[in-house]
Parts: sequence; C-alpha cells; structure tokens
Amino acid sequence: MIHRAATIRVAGAVAALLFGGAAAPLVAQQPAQSDTVDRIVAVVGSTSILASEVEEQVFTLLRGQPAPTDLKIQLALRQQALGDLIDLELMFVRASADTMVKVTEEEVTSAVDELFRKTRQDYPSDQAFREQIRVTGFQTPEEYRQWLTDRQRKQLMANRLLEYLKGAGKIKPVIPTDREMRAYWDSQRASQQRPETMTFRQIVVTPKASEAARTRAIATADSILTELRRGEDFATAARRFSQDPGSKDLGGSLGWFRRGAMEPRFEEVAFRLRVGVVSDPVETPFGIHLIQVERVQPAEVLARHILIIPDITLADADSARARAVALRSAIAAGASFDSAQRVNHDSQELREIRDLTANQLIPAYAEPMEGLKVGELSEVFALPVEGAPLRTKFAVVRMEERRLAGEFTYEDVKDTIRSQLGEQMALRRFLDGLRNATYVDVRGGS
Repeated sequence: MIHRAATIRVAGAVAALLFGGAAAPLVAQQPAQSDTVDRIVAVVGSTSILASEVEEQVFTLLRGQPAPTDLKIQLALRQQALGDLIDLELMFVRASADTMVKVTEEEVTSAVDELFRKTRQDYPSDQAFREQIRVTGFQTPEEYRQWLTDRQRKQLMANRLLEYLKGAGKIKPVIPTDREMRAYWDSQRASQQRPETMTFRQIVVTPKASEAARTRAIATADSILTELRRGEDFATAARRFSQDPGSKDLGGSLGWFRRGAMEPRFEEVAFRLRVGVVSDPVETPFGIHLIQVERVQPAEVLARHILIIPDITLADADSARARAVALRSAIAAGASFDSAQRVNHDSQELREIRDLTANQLIPAYAEPMEGLKVGELSEVFALPVEGAPLRTKFAVVRMEERRLAGEFTYEDVKDTIRSQLGEQMALRRFLDGLRNATYVDVRGGS
C-alpha cells in the first residue's frame, strides 16, 4: 500500500538487472532521417546489436528527460547504452543455456501488458499515443508491443538467472572498501538531495468474516475441489471461480516464487505438494485457497491457486470501524500502542513505515496525516479496497519522526551504498567473466 523510494540510484544495466529495471515509457525524440541506414555496432555470440537498438536504449536511460546537447555526454550515453545491451544479451544467452532457468509465455505477456498499459496511460488519446509511437520509430502499437515482448523476455530471463545463481551461492556480494564506497558516493552526491521525510507506525483494522461466512467459503472450495479431482481443468476453474483479481484472468497462475514471497501457511503447503496434485482447502488471512503446483526447481515452485473469500457484511464492516475508533480512544487515553498493534493489526500491512516522503503517500493517507506532529495520533481513516467497499480497512497512525529536507550525508547512505555497490561489483565480475567466455565484437561508430 505504501512504498519506500530507493535512497541511491545505481546507473546502468547492472542496476536494471539487479533491481528489476524494465523498458521505460516512450519518450519524445526527433524522427529518424529517411536516409539513415541501420548498421551493426556489436556482435555478441551469434547475435547482432543494431545502431537503432542503441538509440532505443539511450531513450530508455533518459527516462523521459531531454536528450543532452553536449556531444561528449551524448557519446558517453551511447556507450553506456551499448554496454547495457551487450550485458543483457550475455545474460540472456547464459540463461537460455541453463535448464534451471525458465520463464513462461504467460509471465512475458503479463509483464508486457502491464508496461503497455502504463505507457498508453501517459497520453490523453489514442491518436496522441500513435503519433508518439511513430516519432519514436515504431510504425504501429503492435510493433511497439513486439519490441516490448522481445525486451521483456530477455529481461525476465536475466532476472531469473540472477535469482537462481544467487540462491545457489554462485554470485556472492563483494564487500567494497571504504575508499570504493566513498568514491561511489562522491560520484553520486551532487544529484542526491534528501527530501522531507516522515516515519510513522500504524494499526490497520480489517473487517472479519463471520464463522458462518467462513464455513460457506470452505464448502464452496470443497465443491470446486471435487470437480477438480474428477478431471476439471484447474486454470479453467480458476477463471470461473477464483476471487483473486491478480491471478484470476491468468488461470490462477502465480508464476515462480521462492520461500518468503507468500503467506507462510500458503508456502508450507505449496512447497510440499507433488506436481499436478491439488491441495485440500488452505486457509490464510486472504481467504480459502486451492493450490496446484505445476513445476518445481531448487528453492522455488511454479503454482496456481483458486481463492474463495468469505463474505463480509455491512455489520462486519461497521464492527471494524468501531473497533478502530475504540482503539484510538484507548491509546489517546494512555493505553500501549505496541499492545494494541500486536493484537489488532492486519498482518498483511506494514507496522512501521520509515523515511517516507509526502508525495509517496497514497491519497487515503495524505489528508489524515497533513500537519501531524511527532507523537500525535491521526483520526481513524478508511483504506478503501477497490471493487469491494465492505472490505474497506480502517487505520490510525502515530507520527514517530519528521526530518527536514537537506543534503544526504555519507553516514545517511553508507549502509545502502555497501549493499548496492557490493552487489553491483559482484554482478560486474560475473558479467566480465561472461564476456571473456563469449565472442564479443564491438564495432566503431556506436
């Protein structure tokens, strides 16, 4: 619900690979000259990298910012873009050769659909979107989607390879020296300004279904399970019955996941299921699940689920609000915030949010927290659940700290630098090893 921004930006393909970088939205550029001839600027193994691909990567790196006018900066940006593409191709080739690294077409399609949707939303009309596509070099939305598909397939394969190699202990973080950390900080500090931030704790109260509603949900899951064990297709049943909006249209697919990514009870069952077997109903704070594991590889599984959520009544919703109001009153009168949080807080929500900027607050939080001083409690406010008004949650927040805007100090970001730079150096070492083991020919004029 609330996201914390990264403190330090790590540039280049290393950062994109480590932290899930994706194709950036379309950005304005000058139309290509009609007499421009695409050319090969590098060869990785048996794959050619074209000058047009370098230009596309340049605009990805710019992330919507105006292109630099300084020729030296333009050249450096193109060189970085070319290096990024070479690194991505090396990772893709390595991942394609590893039988432990798999990405499904559903995962690729889902990632592309999300990126395409977000990009389209940046434009006021379909006509404006199509015009920008042509300016950027793509003749049709379908051509842009195909480009996204190719890029996302490679990116997902590279990310999956990194996850596997790290999990297997084959890529270990390097511990940078203090000199390396300070050099990195010196190269970044001019662009790093600390915004005003806040740290707060919260108690989020969620409406609870009645025992009768819970019993009905389990009965529904049991009836679906009976049909599945008679041969009903799991994906088809998920599309018909599942109430999980994130996976329903994907036939209940959750993709590959490792331990720690899901609710503990769900993981406990998923990681012991045999491939193809459908679990008995599994109850978690989200509802009642039926789980089917499709594939297994070391430390992760590919699974689907069907979620049946117990009904919430108006009385359940009113009870949740009343409980939140009573909790706030008790804390204001001197009751322990810790104790109230331990007993009443929704375990799926964060207990404490640290160093958040005001513009990172979602709208539901913005007004209740405006002007809230350190130590003060907010009034109880609603956290709506889209499409399910009776499942609205209710929150009360206590402000713990406010920090004024200013410059970061080295001490502020030292731990972040150590972690990020260590992973970046380890990945760079791995990529250099791939370069040494692969035919790479970089040609002039990139």
